[in-house]
Amino acid sequence: MKYDFDTPVNRRRSACMKWDEDPSVDLPLWVADMDFRACPAIREALEERLAHGVFGYAMPDDAFYKAILHWHSTRHNVQYCRDWIITVPGIVPAISAILRALTQPGNGVLTLSPVYNCFYSSIRNLGCRAEESVLRREGNTFHIDFDDLEQRAAKPDVKVLLLCSPHNPSGRVWSKEELRMIGDICLRNNVFVVSDEIHCELTMPGHHFLPYASLGEKYMAQACICTSASKAFNIAGLQNAQIIVPNAEYRQRIDRAVNIHEVCDVNPFGIVATTAAYTHGADWLDALCQYIWSNYEEARHYIESRLPMLGVSQLQGTYLMWVDVSDVTEDVEDFCNRLRNEQHLWFAAGSHYGKGGEGFVRINLATQRENVLRAMERLESFIIH
Repeated sequence: MKYDFDTPVNRRRSACMKWDEDPSVDLPLWVADMDFRACPAIREALEERLAHGVFGYAMPDDAFYKAILHWHSTRHNVQYCRDWIITVPGIVPAISAILRALTQPGNGVLTLSPVYNCFYSSIRNLGCRAEESVLRREGNTFHIDFDDLEQRAAKPDVKVLLLCSPHNPSGRVWSKEELRMIGDICLRNNVFVVSDEIHCELTMPGHHFLPYASLGEKYMAQACICTSASKAFNIAGLQNAQIIVPNAEYRQRIDRAVNIHEVCDVNPFGIVATTAAYTHGADWLDALCQYIWSNYEEARHYIESRLPMLGVSQLQGTYLMWVDVSDVTEDVEDFCNRLRNEQHLWFAAGSHYGKGGEGFVRINLATQRENVLRAMERLESFIIH
């Protein structure tokens, strides 16, 4: 293999949230953080920047914007303009700023639940209410209940839909038809769409990510995109993300809120890493997605053959496996706590992700295959013995 994803990287004592928060856990597969070194092009660019020796206040340069625009044009077939881009340190502060710009305390914010847990904290922090449209489970995948979504969008106080695309934690990659139906509902009900596309590079074989912007100008007039290289290229700690807002009026309001929140500054290393990722990282990313898919196949086969009482959801995108453990526990929080204490294996409890997450665990597959197999063995030992 051209790139080495198998060799373990010792992340202990590196101020690493994933590995250092609980030193007793030697298989932390909870937070969405990869255990792989960033691609060589990123590391080389950062080494060159480090050698410069001065790390003052930074601003995105021409190369940064050109790399972003070229990547989305060639990789995802959407055309963005430089003027549409607002740079921020991360997606979560971006979402908080957007909600500040477009809602008032007490307003409803639509979600397709279960969904990324930080959506809920952002909604609460702005004094809003999570209006949860729960996904329907059909076999090993999840679908949107469009009748329910329409009813909730029609409530007069619902102002924004937070769309997770691809969807964390279910692993869905939304189809063109699904995106259009979401867009039509939101247009009919004057609901602004915030499409969080941070996982957009992480699609599995047989599936193709479609940006919300692929729907066209009519839909993007009442929407924005939140995106970043951080998740796919494992550079989240370098704090760089973008809000893409074609509509000038909305862009002005969101940019103002970004400044009110004081989240307009970006890390100089984040600028360098993002530019390198989008300029030279495509080959590495393709290899990464194939490795994650193989991890998923190994884990799925293990569970289906040895733990058939569990249900593995189809992984279409992200590196997060969504597993139904409801047949072996009535309390997923207790299940995860005991697994952590007895097996030193840390999964995220599905109940953290809102309605519809009860009875599930989320497992991070973006680690060495040896870790995935060890995790499956410990899960089996915990359940069977």
